[in-house]
Amino acid sequence: MNQHIALMPRVIGSLFYYSPDSPQVNALIPQIESLSELFEWRDRVKIGQICQNIELPKEDQLIWQFSVLFEGQGEMVAPPWGSVYLDKDNLLMGDSTVAYRHFLATNGIAFVSDVCQPEDQFGLMLLAAAQLLEQEKTEAVKALLEQHLMPWSYRYLECLANNTISPFYAALANIATLFLQDLQTQYALKPAELRLRF
Repeated sequence: MNQHIALMPRVIGSLFYYSPDSPQVNALIPQIESLSELFEWRDRVKIGQICQNIELPKEDQLIWQFSVLFEGQGEMVAPPWGSVYLDKDNLLMGDSTVAYRHFLATNGIAFVSDVCQPEDQFGLMLLAAAQLLEQEKTEAVKALLEQHLMPWSYRYLECLANNTISPFYAALANIATLFLQDLQTQYALKPAELRLRF
Protein backbone atom coordinates (compact mmCIF):
# COMPACT_ATOMS: atom_id res chain seq x y z
CA MET A 1 0.00 0.00 0.00
CA ASN A 2 1.28 3.44 -0.85
CA GLN A 3 2.13 5.87 1.92
CA HIS A 4 0.10 8.70 0.35
CA ILE A 5 -3.08 6.69 0.94
CA ALA A 6 -2.58 7.34 4.69
CA LEU A 7 -3.95 10.85 4.26
CA MET A 8 -7.58 9.74 3.81
CA PRO A 9 -7.84 7.50 6.90
CA ARG A 10 -6.13 10.25 8.89
CA VAL A 11 -8.65 12.87 7.72
CA ILE A 12 -11.74 10.65 8.02
CA GLY A 13 -10.51 9.17 11.29
CA SER A 14 -10.06 12.64 12.79
CA LEU A 15 -13.56 13.72 11.71
CA PHE A 16 -15.04 10.62 13.36
CA TYR A 17 -12.91 10.75 16.51
CA TYR A 18 -12.43 14.37 17.55
CA SER A 19 -15.14 16.86 18.53
CA PRO A 20 -15.88 19.61 15.98
CA ASP A 21 -14.51 22.24 18.38
CA SER A 22 -11.12 20.50 18.58
CA PRO A 23 -8.11 21.99 16.74
CA GLN A 24 -7.81 18.80 14.67
CA VAL A 25 -11.32 19.11 13.23
CA ASN A 26 -11.51 22.90 13.11
CA ALA A 27 -8.75 22.83 10.53
CA LEU A 28 -10.41 20.05 8.48
CA ILE A 29 -14.01 21.19 8.20
CA PRO A 30 -13.33 24.05 5.76
CA GLN A 31 -11.44 21.56 3.56
CA ILE A 32 -14.17 18.91 3.30
CA GLU A 33 -15.11 19.90 -0.25
CA SER A 34 -11.58 18.95 -1.36
CA LEU A 35 -11.83 15.33 -0.09
CA SER A 36 -12.58 14.25 -3.65
CA GLU A 37 -9.02 15.32 -4.58
CA LEU A 38 -7.17 13.49 -1.80
CA PHE A 39 -7.63 9.92 -3.00
CA GLU A 40 -7.91 7.94 -6.23
CA TRP A 41 -11.66 7.37 -5.95
CA ARG A 42 -13.29 4.91 -8.35
CA ASP A 43 -16.23 7.32 -8.64
CA ARG A 44 -14.77 10.80 -8.19
CA VAL A 45 -17.96 12.43 -9.47
CA LYS A 46 -20.09 10.81 -6.77
CA ILE A 47 -17.64 11.80 -4.03
CA GLY A 48 -17.50 15.32 -5.42
CA GLN A 49 -21.28 15.60 -5.30
CA ILE A 50 -21.43 14.37 -1.70
CA CYS A 51 -18.71 16.80 -0.63
CA GLN A 52 -20.30 19.77 -2.37
CA ASN A 53 -23.73 19.03 -0.91
CA ILE A 54 -22.65 18.58 2.71
CA GLU A 55 -24.75 20.78 4.97
CA LEU A 56 -22.54 22.31 7.64
CA PRO A 57 -24.59 23.40 10.66
CA LYS A 58 -23.56 26.10 13.10
CA GLU A 59 -20.71 25.06 15.36
CA ASP A 60 -22.81 24.67 18.51
CA GLN A 61 -25.28 22.44 16.64
CA LEU A 62 -22.46 20.34 15.19
CA ILE A 63 -20.89 19.91 18.64
CA TRP A 64 -24.25 18.73 19.99
CA GLN A 65 -24.71 16.33 17.06
CA PHE A 66 -21.23 14.90 17.65
CA SER A 67 -21.96 14.45 21.34
CA VAL A 68 -25.20 12.58 20.66
CA LEU A 69 -23.76 10.35 17.92
CA PHE A 70 -20.27 9.70 19.26
CA GLU A 71 -20.31 10.22 23.02
CA GLY A 72 -23.74 8.89 23.87
CA GLN A 73 -26.54 11.08 25.14
CA GLY A 74 -29.43 8.69 25.56
CA GLU A 75 -29.94 5.80 23.15
CA MET A 76 -27.31 5.73 20.42
CA VAL A 77 -28.55 5.06 16.89
CA ALA A 78 -25.04 4.26 15.62
CA PRO A 79 -22.55 3.34 18.36
CA PRO A 80 -19.04 3.90 16.95
CA TRP A 81 -17.35 1.00 18.80
CA GLY A 82 -16.71 -2.38 17.23
CA SER A 83 -17.48 -4.39 20.35
CA VAL A 84 -21.10 -3.18 20.32
CA TYR A 85 -21.54 -4.93 16.96
CA LEU A 86 -19.36 -7.98 17.58
CA ASP A 87 -19.86 -8.98 21.21
CA LYS A 88 -22.94 -10.89 22.27
CA ASP A 89 -24.07 -8.43 24.95
CA ASN A 90 -23.30 -5.30 22.89
CA LEU A 91 -20.88 -4.17 25.57
CA LEU A 92 -17.95 -1.81 25.32
CA MET A 93 -14.52 -3.31 25.94
CA GLY A 94 -15.63 -6.85 25.07
CA ASP A 95 -13.59 -9.74 23.66
CA SER A 96 -13.22 -8.09 20.26
CA THR A 97 -11.74 -4.98 21.92
CA VAL A 98 -9.27 -7.14 23.85
CA ALA A 99 -8.21 -8.89 20.62
CA TYR A 100 -7.79 -5.54 18.86
CA ARG A 101 -5.82 -4.14 21.80
CA HIS A 102 -3.46 -7.12 21.48
CA PHE A 103 -3.11 -6.40 17.74
CA LEU A 104 -2.17 -2.78 18.49
CA ALA A 105 0.40 -3.80 21.09
CA THR A 106 1.92 -6.37 18.72
CA ASN A 107 2.33 -3.63 16.11
CA GLY A 108 3.73 -1.05 18.51
CA ILE A 109 0.78 1.33 18.48
CA ALA A 110 -0.18 3.19 21.63
CA PHE A 111 -2.52 6.17 21.72
CA VAL A 112 -2.02 9.14 24.01
CA SER A 113 -5.07 11.38 23.87
CA ASP A 114 -7.24 13.55 26.06
CA VAL A 115 -10.24 11.87 24.43
CA CYS A 116 -11.24 8.84 26.52
CA GLN A 117 -12.52 6.16 24.13
CA PRO A 118 -12.09 2.40 23.75
CA GLU A 119 -9.50 1.55 21.10
CA ASP A 120 -12.11 0.07 18.75
CA GLN A 121 -13.77 3.43 18.09
CA PHE A 122 -14.23 3.74 14.30
CA GLY A 123 -12.29 6.97 13.84
CA LEU A 124 -9.49 5.85 16.14
CA MET A 125 -9.15 2.61 14.18
CA LEU A 126 -8.76 4.62 10.96
CA LEU A 127 -6.08 6.71 12.67
CA ALA A 128 -4.29 3.47 13.59
CA ALA A 129 -4.53 2.35 9.95
CA ALA A 130 -3.05 5.69 8.86
CA GLN A 131 -0.14 5.25 11.25
CA LEU A 132 0.56 1.75 9.93
CA LEU A 133 0.35 3.02 6.35
CA GLU A 134 2.84 5.77 7.16
CA GLN A 135 5.18 3.10 8.57
CA GLU A 136 4.64 1.03 5.40
CA LYS A 137 3.40 -1.98 7.38
CA THR A 138 1.22 -3.30 4.60
CA GLU A 139 0.38 -6.68 6.12
CA ALA A 140 -0.58 -5.09 9.43
CA VAL A 141 -2.88 -2.63 7.62
CA LYS A 142 -4.57 -5.50 5.81
CA ALA A 143 -5.00 -7.42 9.06
CA LEU A 144 -6.46 -4.36 10.80
CA LEU A 145 -8.97 -3.83 8.01
CA GLU A 146 -9.90 -7.46 7.35
CA GLN A 147 -9.99 -8.76 10.92
CA HIS A 148 -10.83 -5.80 13.12
CA LEU A 149 -12.54 -2.95 11.22
CA MET A 150 -14.37 -4.09 8.10
CA PRO A 151 -16.32 -6.97 9.71
CA TRP A 152 -18.51 -4.41 11.51
CA SER A 153 -17.82 -0.98 10.04
CA TYR A 154 -20.16 -1.22 7.05
CA ARG A 155 -23.06 -1.91 9.40
CA TYR A 156 -22.01 0.99 11.63
CA LEU A 157 -21.73 3.35 8.67
CA GLU A 158 -25.14 2.23 7.39
CA CYS A 159 -26.66 3.13 10.77
CA LEU A 160 -24.88 6.48 10.80
CA ALA A 161 -25.85 7.27 7.21
CA ASN A 162 -29.52 6.72 8.14
CA ASN A 163 -29.44 8.84 11.30
CA THR A 164 -31.93 11.72 11.54
CA ILE A 165 -29.81 13.76 13.96
CA SER A 166 -27.08 15.01 11.65
CA PRO A 167 -27.08 15.24 7.84
CA PHE A 168 -23.42 16.26 8.16
CA TYR A 169 -22.34 13.01 9.81
CA ALA A 170 -24.67 11.02 7.55
CA ALA A 171 -22.76 12.43 4.57
CA LEU A 172 -19.43 11.62 6.22
CA ALA A 173 -20.66 8.06 6.71
CA ASN A 174 -21.31 7.80 2.97
CA ILE A 175 -17.82 9.11 2.22
CA ALA A 176 -16.23 6.67 4.67
CA THR A 177 -18.21 3.77 3.17
CA LEU A 178 -17.03 4.59 -0.34
CA PHE A 179 -13.44 4.92 0.89
CA LEU A 180 -13.50 1.49 2.56
CA GLN A 181 -15.17 -0.07 -0.48
CA ASP A 182 -12.49 1.40 -2.74
CA LEU A 183 -9.73 0.10 -0.45
CA GLN A 184 -11.37 -3.33 -0.34
CA THR A 185 -11.49 -3.51 -4.13
CA GLN A 186 -8.09 -1.96 -4.76
CA TYR A 187 -6.26 -4.31 -2.40
CA ALA A 188 -8.49 -7.38 -2.80
CA LEU A 189 -9.27 -7.38 0.91
CA LYS A 190 -11.39 -10.20 2.31
CA PRO A 191 -13.07 -9.05 5.55
CA ALA A 192 -13.70 -11.76 8.11
CA GLU A 193 -17.36 -12.77 8.18
CA LEU A 194 -18.36 -12.30 11.79
CA ARG A 195 -21.83 -12.36 13.31
CA LEU A 196 -23.15 -8.84 13.89
CA ARG A 197 -25.23 -8.29 16.99
CA PHE A 198 -26.41 -4.70 16.48
